[in-house]
Amino acid sequence: MRISNKLKAVFTLALAISCAFSKAQDKHDFALGDSAFMLDNKPFQMISGEIHYSRVPKEAWRERMKMAKAMGLNTIGTYVFWNLHEPQKGVFDFKGNNDIAEFVKIAREEGLWVVLRPSPYVCAEWEYGGYPYWLQNEKGLVVRSKEPQYLKEYEKYIKEVGKQLAPLQVNHGGNILMVQIENEYGSYGSDKEYLSINEKMFREAGFDGLLYTCDPAPDLVNGHLPGFLPAVNGLDNPEKVKKIIRDNHNGKGPFYIAEWYPAWFDWWGTKHHTVPPEQYAGRLDSVLAAGISINMYMFHGGTTRGFMNGANYKDISPYEPQTSSYDYDAPLDEAGNATEKFMQFRKAIQKNLPAGQILPEVPKAKPVTEITEFKLTSAASLMNNLPTPHKNNTPLTFEDLNQDYGYVLYSTQLSGGKSGVLKLKDLRDYAVIMVNGKTVATLDRRLNQDSVNLTLPAGTIKLDILVENMGRINFGKYMLQNRKGITEKVLFAGKEVTNWQMFSMPFADISHIKYGTKPFNFSSPVVRKGSFTIETPADTYLDMRKWGKGVVWINGHNLGRYWSIGPQQTLYVPAEWLKKGSNEVVVFEQLKPEADMIRGISKPILNEF
Repeated sequence: MRISNKLKAVFTLALAISCAFSKAQDKHDFALGDSAFMLDNKPFQMISGEIHYSRVPKEAWRERMKMAKAMGLNTIGTYVFWNLHEPQKGVFDFKGNNDIAEFVKIAREEGLWVVLRPSPYVCAEWEYGGYPYWLQNEKGLVVRSKEPQYLKEYEKYIKEVGKQLAPLQVNHGGNILMVQIENEYGSYGSDKEYLSINEKMFREAGFDGLLYTCDPAPDLVNGHLPGFLPAVNGLDNPEKVKKIIRDNHNGKGPFYIAEWYPAWFDWWGTKHHTVPPEQYAGRLDSVLAAGISINMYMFHGGTTRGFMNGANYKDISPYEPQTSSYDYDAPLDEAGNATEKFMQFRKAIQKNLPAGQILPEVPKAKPVTEITEFKLTSAASLMNNLPTPHKNNTPLTFEDLNQDYGYVLYSTQLSGGKSGVLKLKDLRDYAVIMVNGKTVATLDRRLNQDSVNLTLPAGTIKLDILVENMGRINFGKYMLQNRKGITEKVLFAGKEVTNWQMFSMPFADISHIKYGTKPFNFSSPVVRKGSFTIETPADTYLDMRKWGKGVVWINGHNLGRYWSIGPQQTLYVPAEWLKKGSNEVVVFEQLKPEADMIRGISKPILNEF
């Protein structure tokens, strides 16, 4: 049957009207009531849990969402990480595991709302608090301020984020209920004009729905922007929560704990932080029974892979780089399985749901596999895999070299036959010192180490210093002092050492490393490679207790750092990154070049020294 062009036009118009009506029906209204959030004019209690898309393989996002639903969550909270999405100035990346829009859409498909926290600053135990390293190369730029260059770069970034996520707001038919501006700003400053500039930028980027601020209770007055909901972090006493919000919000609610902590994060050299489930299940019950909305930080921590962990800096214990595991003792463990905390929290949530509302069944724990110990049969000397050097009379920092993460090898020559103190002025953060190709010492910023006594052999000697960026500070005033490498100068026996070559080794691409298979006897950092075979991919944990300090890749994916000092002794390997048959493992080892054996075990080791 032939249809006239006129009739086709009528059908097309009707279809367009139908689609437009459908989209209009999908739109929702989310607003502040006097005591509760109002979703389509009905009270809505947000029971939210934080999951960071960047800490979970994209292939596993949907599984984690299903687990959230099974515990009783109706909302997911997430930060957006500037340094992931603009790794180099003007170069934006929203693909693959950085596809935050897809993360939000999957949440919607699984029946979950989203609370969005799009930076510019996130803290989050994340490298530089989420800021891209290259901001430090803009002369005079000061983060978290009204400094013009910072605001210019921030504006460009947030507009790119807006292109991805503003259309997904609830008032546009999406599932983003509300958007946070800045992040715990009251713990850093009190400039209300700066906060107002944040609001203006968010609005211009398309975030035209409900905005809010969040701060710890003692700092809320400093960080609250009048007219916005002042969400509070860290409290769980219902009366205190209600009082502080009322006091800063014209005597009204709604009442929202933007970060409700079921546990805490870890850093190298300290015990694994845990909180008994029963200690917080009752508190969760009382908060929900009082009608307070929450965002659990974290519901699922996952893993801070690659070199993206941050660090804290305190006057008592100056430098505290965080572990790669972000298990957080959260209700959902690092691999995405339900814990006893999950089950007790689920009971508390079920108790406070409307009568007749039943939670989905809890999915079974994911399969795990053990991998028989295997040998890494190929090895590569670091010194045989050096890139073209940068030459300078004095040491250059990572930022001087336009390098974000990883390592820099500093190399020079000295006249030997003498003893003295080698001092690295302002080392950041960890150094392996080699004389004529052999490791002779290490220096650790955590321990305030910057000097070592050396006796040099006779003749002209080669001095190599491998410096690792262990993570830029992510919280507090020291964020303004975040350059990496040897940031000032090197002295030996009281005399400045000059004439340096710098070799950049960000380890962003390990495909070009040249290996050998002949017998070797390394006495300095080494890269080793091997493989194991499996029939059915399943989660496993690489046991690194026989190793010293370094990084592991599996099938090209950077799993994160290991360090024998603990508390983390294993690296989680998600099944999604394994394949049937042969799987390649690459290890960069800094301290024990003789190590060459690894096995996979069925449980993580997160609290062993």
